[in-house]
Amino acid sequence: MGKTDKEEKTTKKQKHFWKDFKAELKKVIWPTRSQVVNNTIVVIVIVVIVTAIVFVLDLAFEALNTYGIDKLKALVQNTVTSSQDENTSNETTDNNTDAGSSQEENVTENNEANDVANNVEADDVANVNDISE
Repeated sequence: MGKTDKEEKTTKKQKHFWKDFKAELKKVIWPTRSQVVNNTIVVIVIVVIVTAIVFVLDLAFEALNTYGIDKLKALVQNTVTSSQDENTSNETTDNNTDAGSSQEENVTENNEANDVANNVEADDVANVNDISE
């Protein structure tokens, strides 16, 4: 039994491909050993330079974050805290200057407010427990 036409065409195409492949490889201008060494050195030097730049930038941004942003956050928090303290002291001063209010009334009102808040929190916890069951 002979090969079919399809198999013969496939075999001819494969032989033709390898002949063309070999012909193209002969046309390639291969670099010399010194060119390969020089190009390799250039690539390594560029990689080292870029690595150094990225390292320095990383250190700079980390220092900026540690000494700049964190201190700025602390400054803002101190400002907010001091303004809240001033507001609280102003309210206390206003309450003390009122002739009709006394410290005992303020303590009682604060205790009542805390009791209401605690009851609300207890109700919320009970509701969450009911839902989860």
